[in-house]
Amino acid sequence: MGERETWTTEEFGTSHEGAVGVLLTDGSVPPPVYFDSASGTSGQSVSQWSVYDGRHPHGPRAGTLRAVCSCGWTGPEHPLDWEAIGETELEEAGDEQADACLRDWDGHTARVEATTVPLPATVTDLLRRLEEEIDKLTQDSPIAAVRATRRMEITAERVGYWAARSTRHDLNAVQAAAALGLDENTARKTMARLGRWSPYT
Repeated sequence: MGERETWTTEEFGTSHEGAVGVLLTDGSVPPPVYFDSASGTSGQSVSQWSVYDGRHPHGPRAGTLRAVCSCGWTGPEHPLDWEAIGETELEEAGDEQADACLRDWDGHTARVEATTVPLPATVTDLLRRLEEEIDKLTQDSPIAAVRATRRMEITAERVGYWAARSTRHDLNAVQAAAALGLDENTARKTMARLGRWSPYT
């Protein structure tokens, strides 16, 4: 996969990394477009949707755009009208379709969040209020906010240890990943970090 703009959420990270995907008119996914380096060194492979305008010597023309996610989910197709696009740069002409892809992916991550293990409202509210209070503290005394953040880390390490070990006893890796909204590899590493065991055991 070539370089392209991607989207992530703070909670799910690369487990649900989204992007604008391209389909050709025959429904196939095109390979990355290769750009030679002006300096003569190795070039660059790019999968950014806007390079698929059919004008680059090695790049085909996109037929539709759709949101894609690292979890395998794909969104609905948003066709490109090349008669209307004409000579306009695709990055400008396809902006509406690309924005629609982002909205589709936002909806996907919202649905993922809805399937995760729910948190009690009291915990969610406490976390929100704690963040707000530390933000306020940062304005008055940044070093005090650093200390508070460090205390949060210590607390998280302490409570996370027992939470992870109890979860390991109750759930397998697939079940834990689904409950957290993460891919299995990320969930395994997260649990191992909190529970202080090797992720490879």
